[in-house]
Amino acid sequence: MLVTDLDLRLTELYEEMVSLRRHFHQYPELSFQEVETPKMIASYLRELGIEVREHVGGNGVVGRIKGGDGPTIALRADFDALPIQDVKDVPYRSKVNGVMHACGHDAHTATLLVLAKVLTEMSLPGDVVLIHQFAEELAPGGAKPMIEDGCLDNVDYIYGAHIWTPLPFGTIGVKTGPVMAAADRFELTITGKGGHGAIPQHTVDALMVAVNVANHLQQVVSRRIDPLEPAVLTIGTLHSGQAFNVIAEEAKLSGTVRTFTRETQEKIISDMERIIRSVCEASDADYELEYIKGYPAVVNHVTETELVRESAVEVVGADGVIEMAPLMVGEDFAYYVEHVPGSFFFTGAGNPELSAIFPHHHPRFDVDERAMLHTAQVLLGALQRTWMTHEKEG
Repeated sequence: MLVTDLDLRLTELYEEMVSLRRHFHQYPELSFQEVETPKMIASYLRELGIEVREHVGGNGVVGRIKGGDGPTIALRADFDALPIQDVKDVPYRSKVNGVMHACGHDAHTATLLVLAKVLTEMSLPGDVVLIHQFAEELAPGGAKPMIEDGCLDNVDYIYGAHIWTPLPFGTIGVKTGPVMAAADRFELTITGKGGHGAIPQHTVDALMVAVNVANHLQQVVSRRIDPLEPAVLTIGTLHSGQAFNVIAEEAKLSGTVRTFTRETQEKIISDMERIIRSVCEASDADYELEYIKGYPAVVNHVTETELVRESAVEVVGADGVIEMAPLMVGEDFAYYVEHVPGSFFFTGAGNPELSAIFPHHHPRFDVDERAMLHTAQVLLGALQRTWMTHEKEG
């Protein structure tokens, strides 16, 4: 097929894409609890005659479309949902109480399935590996165990995409280098000596120690990290005390750290530990800090990102291609591009006319479904350009 024929074929299958997306939207499954979704994915791929592996790394599904002797290219889509109540007034609203596709993973899955159908109708220069990943939303995530279970074996390149409502429909966001941050979390327990609120001299007030620690931690990024180096340290919870006239014996804090380089990450960890230790020692309090490293930063490779950019220009025009600023949200696609060259891009899916205006992880989240077609077209173009580049180099 010619490129124009392939685009036409994708357009012909658009309604199927929408139907699949709406089915997944109505029957979402939480991270690490995906059962029916991977079954449906595997069944769809097998009906296309695609070689399928199930239970990859856990709940993952991997399909392989056989091609020629050229490079093997992987395409990845995630399929887990979030513990959010869907409150949209639409026919395809979630039928599972308290669970919702509020980040576009249903659209990612539908896009890759229909793209797979088109790819089976082509003569491919090389193999295409279809990575349908579970548990992107919840660390430790599904990417790492899927890689350990061989989903990237003999893969030369990888591409992925995210439907993105902050970008308007008709745009594609691309970026070379760091594009999404490492996402860590921490939990801190401070132990003092409780007592009567009217007799503070015989106590060690864990709540006040926690407040002092929190104030000092807020200065780590603003005063200890280069202002040109993106970083975030956020304390999201502080729980302490049981009564108005009792001095708290224990306080618990939790939060997140976002960075783009390991050097900045390690500096923040070191500074946090020193600050917490010093404040607690000065207050005669004890502490226990648990720092959990999450997904590393997503770092796009230069050549592959340029191929995505060229493909995006062909799909939405030069004016529709947006140079993304780094995002402080995390994505375990990071593990894939640590192993093989690749790129991750964003497809504009915002549209006020369709009420696709709410941020990701919002109970009214929805997308302009035409963004799925753009995603498929850009991925298809990236595949073709990667094979063409390899032929020229060869």
